[in-house]
Amino acid sequence: MLLRQPAAAVPATVDLTKPMPASKQLEMIVLGAGCFWGVEKRYQALPGVVDAVSGYADGRGLSPTYSEITRAKHQHNPDNFAEVVQVTFNPAQISLQQILQFYFEQHDPTQLNRQGNDIGTQYRSTILFGSVQQQQVAEQVKASYQQRLTAEGYGEITTNIKALDKFYPAEDYHQDYLAKNPNGYCPDHATGVKFDASMQTAKTSTDNSKLLLGKQIVVIDAEGYCPYCEHFKKEVANAYQGTIPMTFRTAAELDGLTLKTPTWATPTILFLEQGKEVFGRQGTMTSAEFYKALGHFKLGESEAFNVAFDEGTDGRFCKEYEIFKNTPDGVFIDKLSGAALFDTRDRFDSGSGWLSFTKPVEGSVIERADNRYGMQRVEIRAKSSGIHLGHVFPDGPNGQPRYCINATVLEFVARKS
Repeated sequence: MLLRQPAAAVPATVDLTKPMPASKQLEMIVLGAGCFWGVEKRYQALPGVVDAVSGYADGRGLSPTYSEITRAKHQHNPDNFAEVVQVTFNPAQISLQQILQFYFEQHDPTQLNRQGNDIGTQYRSTILFGSVQQQQVAEQVKASYQQRLTAEGYGEITTNIKALDKFYPAEDYHQDYLAKNPNGYCPDHATGVKFDASMQTAKTSTDNSKLLLGKQIVVIDAEGYCPYCEHFKKEVANAYQGTIPMTFRTAAELDGLTLKTPTWATPTILFLEQGKEVFGRQGTMTSAEFYKALGHFKLGESEAFNVAFDEGTDGRFCKEYEIFKNTPDGVFIDKLSGAALFDTRDRFDSGSGWLSFTKPVEGSVIERADNRYGMQRVEIRAKSSGIHLGHVFPDGPNGQPRYCINATVLEFVARKS
């Protein structure tokens, strides 16, 4: 394996293998805070950080590879390599002190040779400096954070501060882990103790009384930057308009809830009823995964679930059809996502026993070929949730299409005057 390292031996603060404008003096430090998958992306998100590379350092007598350092026999080996991140930054934009304050806030430095469920010497908390100046700043920031931790009842910091010997970049599949594995999570073992006390999360100040009523979706979010949380928001949450409320909380803001799923991974999606977890999922979810889980939660074993996810069909003149066929002016929405699908102004009585429309709300559905049962039809699915809605046929009034839609997967919202 080709090994990449700083261009000079200790002290090494500049990577000469990278192009560097004359106006910039880049600096580098190597930090270990548990599993490097989530840590790398958090550093990359900091303004002033030029690069963050996952790798291994501070080991002796064994190969600096993921398969080697994670062997069970090395779990307690003091000579094992640590999982670390090499952070390259522009000190004119972000200081080493700020980098290290962020470092301490993003993990629990009082845990020895572990972070949460990740146990072993490879997960140790460590700062590997490249100059005496870096060492001095690291010691000062560590001492300052210890005072804050002690005031909050935490124990002694276990973080090692020592000179960097050599940095070994991790295998390619570990780099930019989010881009290659978008359905993961950020391990969040932060203590919640901040250098800026005003930013500290109050553990008992959150009112969760509304979360104790009916069905609720709670998403455990990161206090700081978590790329997987951002992925879930972009993929699902930002567009979600469903009737089951979705609420974001940090792990420190879950008082009063009865949970089974551990809360250290962000995001974690919890489905609650009367404040008690029905089921949960650690890690981000794609839109399809989220709506399938929501379907189980909201619809259960019902005709609506069969229609939505197993491409079933309502019975003719079903109960929901009879309710919806003469509703006043308004919009039919996706029963799961809440997105508008069909307008009563486009509804007509086809006599078929299913709701019929001449068109959907613009951009709300997708069409795909359905050649099941020896027929050639065009299936209609909701663009927002992906659930099955029905089919479209060319036999509507005045040469228009007929969107034949199952009523059990819809809800109705009256139009506001």
